[in-house]
Amino acid sequence: MTIPHPADSRGSINAGEWQLRVDLAAAYRLVALYGWDDLVFTHISVRVPGPEHHFLINPYGMMFEEITASSLVKVDLQGEKVHTADAPASDYPVNPAGFTIHSAVHSAREDALCVMHTHSLNGVAVSAQKDGVLPISQQSLFVLSSLGYHDYEGVALNDEEKPRLVADLGTANFLMLRNHGLLTVGASVADAFLNMYIFEAACMVQVRALAGSRELIQVDPRIVAGIQAQAAQVTRGLGGALAWPGLLRKLDRKNPGYAD
Repeated sequence: MTIPHPADSRGSINAGEWQLRVDLAAAYRLVALYGWDDLVFTHISVRVPGPEHHFLINPYGMMFEEITASSLVKVDLQGEKVHTADAPASDYPVNPAGFTIHSAVHSAREDALCVMHTHSLNGVAVSAQKDGVLPISQQSLFVLSSLGYHDYEGVALNDEEKPRLVADLGTANFLMLRNHGLLTVGASVADAFLNMYIFEAACMVQVRALAGSRELIQVDPRIVAGIQAQAAQVTRGLGGALAWPGLLRKLDRKNPGYAD
């Protein structure tokens, strides 16, 4: 399928939504840059502020490295593409499995402005391990302090799965989808991306450590209990916003054009 590049919509979209579009498009390209993408088959979504409960998601069929601010698709919580005064409905389709997962989280978690889901090889590998994330690295401690697990129910097309997924996520910022992949939420695109970076790093370390065929040292559970406060101190209370400007500079050097 050939998907034409859309016209630049900057002039017809309000500044707040446009900034979200730019950040979301950047997140897609960064996921591709770090090698966490799965061709066109995973998703990152952002809720557009306002009473309408609209959110932005990728045009199904575009590679993550190609996505731009103007190409993102706006949909409602029923998965219907949206036409508003400031943005016409997109011509692109939306992956129904992506909509099921993301709409469930967005509708249940007001604090989850951004929801990120990946099928990275390391993430899927750990999701298939019975013990899940092990407390064997500093990265894993940040994940374990706010982690849920959701059992695999097949490709996420069934609305009946939504309440179970939401219950398993609860108030956590990290969700391991068993036999499937990783999911993070954040109050911003930057927060969700940093969470995914840490989640993926924890999984990568675990896969490598288990491959070493040596006894592993697990971190004392008491340290996990205080790790969130330490995380806030390390990021100066900024969360993902501390690293986000540098990530955008990296993207500008390696794959510019996401803000089109």
